[in-house]
Amino acid sequence: MTEISHTNYNSMSDKALAGQIAAFVKHHRLEQNKSQEQLANAAGISRSTLSLLERGETVTLATLIQVLRVLDLLHIMEVFTVQQSISPLALAKMERNKRKRAGGRKPNP
Repeated sequence: MTEISHTNYNSMSDKALAGQIAAFVKHHRLEQNKSQEQLANAAGISRSTLSLLERGETVTLATLIQVLRVLDLLHIMEVFTVQQSISPLALAKMERNKRKRAGGRKPNP
């Protein structure tokens, strides 16, 4: 498979992107020495649906997830993880509200 930088994905058409996904699925299916029939049966889809996916045609997201699961490729979903971040203003407010000294009474001797 050829490497494409992230910046080129924006200039690709939807059809080209679907073709990229299709090539990815087909490559990994062949790497695992699975026929379309074997993979489709394991994923609970028809062979013709898998064929559509491998040609870059329209399939459901659920179908893609089922195929990735059978190919043991769900780890690619990590790119969709949303990281919570704190805005600089919220961080500054939190720092301002932090305790600066211990407050409490001194013990009586």
